[in-house]
Amino acid sequence: MIKVLKLNNKNSLKALRIFLDKRKSFQKNQTFIVSKIIKNVKNKGDKAVINYEKKFSKIKTKSNKILFSINEINKISKKTDFKIKKSIDLAYKRIKKFHSKQKFSSFTFKDKYKNILSYKYSPLEKVGVYVPGGTASYPSTVLMNCIPAIVAGVKNIYLTTPSLDSKINPAIVYAAKKCGVKRIYKTGGAQTIAALAYGTKKFEKVDKIVGPGNAFVACAKKEVFGDVGIDMVAGPSEVSIVADKSADPNFVAADLIAQAEHDVNAQSILITNNENFIGLVNLALKQQLMKLPKKNIASRSLKNFGLAILARSKKNILEAINTIAPEHLELCTNMNKDIIKGVKNAGSIFIGKFSPEAIGDYIAGPNHVLPTSGTARFSSGLSVSDFLKRHSLIKITKTGIERLGSSVINLAKHENLDGHANSVKMRLKKEN
Repeated sequence: MIKVLKLNNKNSLKALRIFLDKRKSFQKNQTFIVSKIIKNVKNKGDKAVINYEKKFSKIKTKSNKILFSINEINKISKKTDFKIKKSIDLAYKRIKKFHSKQKFSSFTFKDKYKNILSYKYSPLEKVGVYVPGGTASYPSTVLMNCIPAIVAGVKNIYLTTPSLDSKINPAIVYAAKKCGVKRIYKTGGAQTIAALAYGTKKFEKVDKIVGPGNAFVACAKKEVFGDVGIDMVAGPSEVSIVADKSADPNFVAADLIAQAEHDVNAQSILITNNENFIGLVNLALKQQLMKLPKKNIASRSLKNFGLAILARSKKNILEAINTIAPEHLELCTNMNKDIIKGVKNAGSIFIGKFSPEAIGDYIAGPNHVLPTSGTARFSSGLSVSDFLKRHSLIKITKTGIERLGSSVINLAKHENLDGHANSVKMRLKKEN
């Protein structure tokens, strides 16, 4: 079912990098068409958004209504299945409790010259949350993107999800209502990212856009970055599972499949020090896939991008993990603590046989918006800090400028910035 790579030398590590890069090349660059869409939305506003929405979504509706009314929101929300409502309520509570622990405190300190130096935090004013529609219609996306913003103190959260034809998952509306979302828009795609970034008559211009999407959405977020903040440019989902002979191959296979069913470009990787275990997992994959509704998607994902890495030593295991820098890392071994010490690159780490990645997607508490495609080397998952701005406050005393001024003058002159030096000199002369 999944290919095997033996990791035992520098050449095999190079082969792993080549294999990982292969998937990235499948994520086509859509810059030209996305730039054109953004330009048209900036010029023509809501009209361009609606035209693109109907064109790309192949919707035949004559409706040009971009926003859900309060009446629509209340009606649709009530259609949510009772069990789903209860699960959303529990997830909301747990996610909010975890994120509440992340709140940052402003601080102030005085140095020996009685200069007052401090940090002050303030929330973003307006945030746009993109929630994919169609087959990838997830209320968990609403919770994971809105709750850290709520905890940060963001007062205006605007959500958008493709539903111009009024077909929408009621659970998304219920979750949005629970999160106190100000408005729910009915459009998606690059055109909606542009509308949120630059504003239209109907779309609020936001300070930051968060949430997953297809290649066009990811590309649009990249294009508007700088005019507006974004969370990250995310690729297809991925998991790496480290398992030894003590692990249950059925559990491991189930977790590989759980990731593979997301997308044909999703990536599921097994890392093990036991060659027989690979055979057992492959057998379990075959058996479990037969019963999976999304068998075709998961099978293609595993065939094209699935991999079993045979890494005999702990050093090789850690090399594999840190080279992959997986979005999700599961540890199912007898040496989990030792492995954790050496992990430098990973989005979220799941420890032990009762910690499947799926529980992190919904209800554990930590955020499921995580860095993909190796970006865990330099970035982290979505958190409260992504919705906060830091301001440094500096108050220098007369003694402070007298004691520190000469060093500022020296450095400014060294950098040929005489205006900088003079701005300090003037104050020293005036005080003397």
